[in-house]
Amino acid sequence: MALLVLSMTIGCSKEAAHPANAPAQAVPQPAPKQNNSAIPVGPGPQGTYTVQAQPAPGSCHYRKTAAGEPLPDPACTPGALNPTVTAANLADTICKSGYTASIRPNSNITGREKTENIKSYGYNGDPRDGEYDHLISLELGGDPNDARNLWVEPPSPGHKDGAGPNNPKDGVESKLHTLICDGKVALSDAQVAIATDWTTALATVGFPAGK
Repeated sequence: MALLVLSMTIGCSKEAAHPANAPAQAVPQPAPKQNNSAIPVGPGPQGTYTVQAQPAPGSCHYRKTAAGEPLPDPACTPGALNPTVTAANLADTICKSGYTASIRPNSNITGREKTENIKSYGYNGDPRDGEYDHLISLELGGDPNDARNLWVEPPSPGHKDGAGPNNPKDGVESKLHTLICDGKVALSDAQVAIATDWTTALATVGFPAGK
């Protein structure tokens, strides 16, 4: 039963409503400072998603920051980009209300992937506390179902066992999304920053306090 509950705990932060969401008006973008070409490119949104094979059991290893925040194994989870999201079409993709919901895989798919990813990472916490997370979130142009962009994210330090996911990474993603759609941060800069270390991503793009 625990794994059944676990399978419903998936995804990443939801896109925030944003005044720049009108598809008819382009979203201004500053000159990028980072090249995201080193990040793998996934297959992009699919009409029908299939369960993706996960890394071999025990082959992935969590990292931790000095503060104890969890980071994924860069060999297993380097992130993967959604090829249909570009700096030129933000108003019609990630800055458009409802976009991420329209491309998010069904929990019947991600729930089964998550069960296997638990084995990949050797996650041994309460299953209800692990979030099957897009490293580069959908609202930042991450691929919806590429195994390289998904990992079982453990809860942050101080979390009460069994209380469900409560990951501050989601808030970082939402702030980066706002900065992109406000034209303050380039899409590629945000993608590189979140894939490298979500705990320093806002500072990396020059907005340590968020917006």
